[in-house]
Amino acid sequence: MEKVVDLYLSEPATREKWQKLLESLGLHDFSEREISVIDHTLGLVDDEGDLVGTGSIAGNVLKYIGVNGEEEHSGARFNKIVTALQQYLFNEKIFHSFVFTKEKYSKSFQHLNFVELAHTDTAAFLESGMPDIQDYLSTLPRIADQENKRVGAIVMNANPFTLGHRKLVEIASQENDLLYVFVVASDKSLFTTNERMQLVKEGLKDLKNVVVVSGSDYMVSTATFPAYFLKSPEALIETQTQIDARVFKNIIAPKLNISRRYLGKEPLSMTTHYYNVTLAHELGPDIEVIIIPRLEIDNQIVSASEVRKDIANNEIESIKKLVPKTTYDFIEKKKNELQDRIKKGMNINGN
Repeated sequence: MEKVVDLYLSEPATREKWQKLLESLGLHDFSEREISVIDHTLGLVDDEGDLVGTGSIAGNVLKYIGVNGEEEHSGARFNKIVTALQQYLFNEKIFHSFVFTKEKYSKSFQHLNFVELAHTDTAAFLESGMPDIQDYLSTLPRIADQENKRVGAIVMNANPFTLGHRKLVEIASQENDLLYVFVVASDKSLFTTNERMQLVKEGLKDLKNVVVVSGSDYMVSTATFPAYFLKSPEALIETQTQIDARVFKNIIAPKLNISRRYLGKEPLSMTTHYYNVTLAHELGPDIEVIIIPRLEIDNQIVSASEVRKDIANNEIESIKKLVPKTTYDFIEKKKNELQDRIKKGMNINGN
């Protein structure tokens, strides 16, 4: 009788068996980026004591799911592992979960009551449980007669909120009856999700037609999108962007009557530039993509990455010209804590 057991990847022999199984199934990325976020791993052991299946949990995301002998066992092993992972989440009082998987496995997850949110030729993004994406959308503020209004959207990480972000929002707010500003909810940044939400709200509170909301789990970022079943960093960016855009275009935008999405032009980061190009291709023509030139002060492009570098270098005074007063006051008050996060290894590069 095959049984599900806990696997402890900190044990070298267990890690070796686990990795060998997944490599035999075509998974080869076991980088720190992927492994460090794993909270728990389960294994399926056959009558001979051999590891024949596995799956892991990272937060509320299922990952590294694989079983061998799939044809012979008609999906029973897959079902057993996924069901056990969901039971583990239920025991942890987590009732809503996600999976990013190869597109060819989407139907297998759908048979276990997962709902597909988006897919590409190579990947699929699914959720299970409650509250789901429709529940999330029902919590977002709306205005009277919204279906007949001009509604725009901006998605930002705001790590932290700068005058560049502020300028982008100002332009968009002038061109729309209602503007949603979605703040990416991922604690992989120097500033926490709650801090970034607070700074964006404070920096925009005078703009009455602007609504600042959390992107929740539905603004898919490279920080949360797994790379272990993709072949290259380029494939990661492209696939993540496509999934992100398709969830936005097909589910979020229609529900909120969003017809425009605003982006800041990206002359500094090739990654973000590529993201913008792919996003524009995916969203059009249903959603108009408007790219706004980046704000410059003293011939310097205002960027959140520059602010983070100044924090790291203790050049707090230099930040004053790049951010709203609300952001500057927060940084000045919390600079020791922010610098401590950097010393402990928080990455300040990127966007």
